[in-house]
Amino acid sequence: MRHLVTLDDVTAAQLETIFAITEDLKSKFAQGVREPLLPGRVLALLFEKQSLRTRVSFEACMTHLGGGSLMLGADTGFGGKRESMADFARVLSQMVDVVVIRSKRHDTVTEFAKHSACSVINGLTDRAHPCQAIADLFTIRERFGGLAGRKLAWVGDGNNVARSLALGCAKLGVEFVMATPSGYEMENGYLDRVRKQCPDAKLTVTSDPEAAVDGASAIYTDVWASMGQEAEEAKRKKDFAAFQVNEHLFATAPDDAVFMHCLPAKRGEEVTDGVMDHERSVVVEQAANRMHAQKGVLVWLLGTHAAG
Repeated sequence: MRHLVTLDDVTAAQLETIFAITEDLKSKFAQGVREPLLPGRVLALLFEKQSLRTRVSFEACMTHLGGGSLMLGADTGFGGKRESMADFARVLSQMVDVVVIRSKRHDTVTEFAKHSACSVINGLTDRAHPCQAIADLFTIRERFGGLAGRKLAWVGDGNNVARSLALGCAKLGVEFVMATPSGYEMENGYLDRVRKQCPDAKLTVTSDPEAAVDGASAIYTDVWASMGQEAEEAKRKKDFAAFQVNEHLFATAPDDAVFMHCLPAKRGEEVTDGVMDHERSVVVEQAANRMHAQKGVLVWLLGTHAAG
């Protein structure tokens, strides 16, 4: 049974397969072709957090691929005390083909997957956001014609998106540099575990944003306080003040560098309007690529499609 709980669940070769499927289906979509590769398949979405991109992209995916989707939540007993997670997962997974879970706790997804008879996709947890990272790396690949030798500079908190991107970059030969204030790095040992998996990985942490973006193909940031961290917002604003991606910082990057953000953004905090709306900002493209890349994931998980 294939799952996508973190990028640990996919090899570099499998990521390349997902990219190839994504590229093929996106090209056909642009031509008005929507191949029904998953007819009759049903996707269930279990969400504990608000969502625009993840929810709409997955629902659109299944419609384009000829399947259907069900948006489920507390009304079904998910996350409550009505029944155990094991019983909930065993029953639901008999009725659908794939489940996407957007949860406050990573353990919720791993526990569900342990008892599921169908594929499980992590739609976001506090520890990982694999679908976002896959779409982001596909966007860089699409923009520059490949990933080999590229550098991604992450300026901000060592959060779930940063962790997934660091692992994805390591698997695919992309240098990853994170600029963050002291105390906001990824948890102890995470990058060491990534290096153990990928001995050739180039992973660096610095407190100097300009050093991070030097030579980078993509400069990436995210909100300083994620969902669930609202109580820390005032402190984080102060601690991250020198890590804003503004016009000055962006100008120190190469002339072809792009700006990325997983959205939603807090304009005027982690990024200025001038960078968000810059001609080399690809925030809209990477958001749109969530749908295309997730088609690649769904077909890789459930289908027999051979790209090209």
